[in-house]
Amino acid sequence: MPVPTGPTVPTVLVLDADPLPRLGRLTGRARIEHTDAAGLAGHLPAADVLLVWDFTSHAVREAWPGGGPRPRWVHTASAGVDHLMCPELAASDTVVTNARGVFDRPIAEYVAALVLAFAKDLPRTLDLQRERTWRHRESRRLAGTRACVVGSGPIGRTIARTLKALDVTTAVVGRVPRTGIHGPGDLDRLIARADWVIAAAPLTEATHGLFDARRFGVMQPSAYFINVGRGQLVVEDALAHALTRRWIAGAALDVFTDEPLTPDSPLWRLPGLVVSPHMSGDTVGWRDELGAQFVELYERWAAGRPLLNVVDKQRGYVPGH
Repeated sequence: MPVPTGPTVPTVLVLDADPLPRLGRLTGRARIEHTDAAGLAGHLPAADVLLVWDFTSHAVREAWPGGGPRPRWVHTASAGVDHLMCPELAASDTVVTNARGVFDRPIAEYVAALVLAFAKDLPRTLDLQRERTWRHRESRRLAGTRACVVGSGPIGRTIARTLKALDVTTAVVGRVPRTGIHGPGDLDRLIARADWVIAAAPLTEATHGLFDARRFGVMQPSAYFINVGRGQLVVEDALAHALTRRWIAGAALDVFTDEPLTPDSPLWRLPGLVVSPHMSGDTVGWRDELGAQFVELYERWAAGRPLLNVVDKQRGYVPGH
């Protein structure tokens, strides 16, 4: 992937979101241009690199099929790439990279916090405090319980290691079986005996609607379900039915089919459901870390070195791990 030489410097187009990325280290080494979703299609032909800073936008998917040249490299400041992938981008020579590595530990900590909160009945404790009600209860011992983590990428594996540190027996399910990883054929068997089922898979054709009425029916009545992957992994109506009928003990969703949730969404009022606004990976300073990661990748690209975090555009994630 040759880089322009001589007085011309590459143009980096940023699909904006507030706050803007800090790209001062690229001064003199790149021409930085900014656009919103409405202006993206008009700016794409002149860009060498596209930084999808607004990783909640579907503007790339909509603008990419237009005419004219396209950037040779697209980087998204997110782990998932489903928001930008379209057939034309997937079939092109453009390299796509993601923010692999930035969110692994924060999301794993968030999942561990939810598991502990459910085991120790903290949501109910807070409700009773607001009611000024003194009600003694017994909580669950976490050590010795079982977890099934669906998704064998860095985030899923970090979740598994974190739960194992809490003495939770943990199994990981991936796209293909390998050492330490179960294949899809083991999923039903593993979730049937799990106390904690955690969805951390990328969104692909194979994972869309993975957790449906049948899968929630397989789980134990004492089990809890947590989704930190993609909202479309879950059939939300099926989860609502499972919680209302008490097929499972509770759930936590950090991602949703449509975001943000509208005030009239029935998910807000579901019994046993913890709703958080897609924040499991967002710790203090996370945007600066994302910006620094892009700068480091740009330096590799400008030097003609192989890029890291290259996404397999057909599979929808970084392969090989």
